[in-house]
Amino acid sequence: MALSLEDITHLLATRGVNQYGREAVSQLEHALQCAQWAEKSGETPATVVAALLHDLGHLLAPGGDTAEQDDLHQYIAIPFLRGLLPAAVLEPIRLHVDAKRYLCTMEPGYLETLSPASQHSLELQGGAFGLVECARFVEQAFAQEAIRLRRYDDLAKVPGRATPPLPHYLALMERVVAVG
Repeated sequence: MALSLEDITHLLATRGVNQYGREAVSQLEHALQCAQWAEKSGETPATVVAALLHDLGHLLAPGGDTAEQDDLHQYIAIPFLRGLLPAAVLEPIRLHVDAKRYLCTMEPGYLETLSPASQHSLELQGGAFGLVECARFVEQAFAQEAIRLRRYDDLAKVPGRATPPLPHYLALMERVVAVG
């Protein structure tokens, strides 16, 4: 069953107030900051929406992202969003964890830039990719968008950072939905 725009708004506005894992921001703050970074960087509307929704799976997963195991959040939201949003939104969401695993292998020093919480989740997600996995990852459609999304994700953990409000990004999402 696909979520509606109203369902997504409700999830972000209610469950989004919860802390984002072990980070010092809420899920909603993280989502808004990530979308803001994408928008400021000149990303397409679809990539900005992917940045906003990339962790929606945490809000849909039983227990949020408090579990000490990987909740596979990058996959959980996809079936709920598939009837509403295009692949240009869904695929960067699906690939953003693999993008972290890719960057840890392919970019010297990247692992050390990750927050302690992100380093912990990397372990739960299977650790850094091997070279063969990196080669497979980078060949996928939307891999480059996922890599950029991952970089915004890394930056989007600043307590109290001013962002446009949720309705700003919901209006953008409505445009993406309308275009299909």
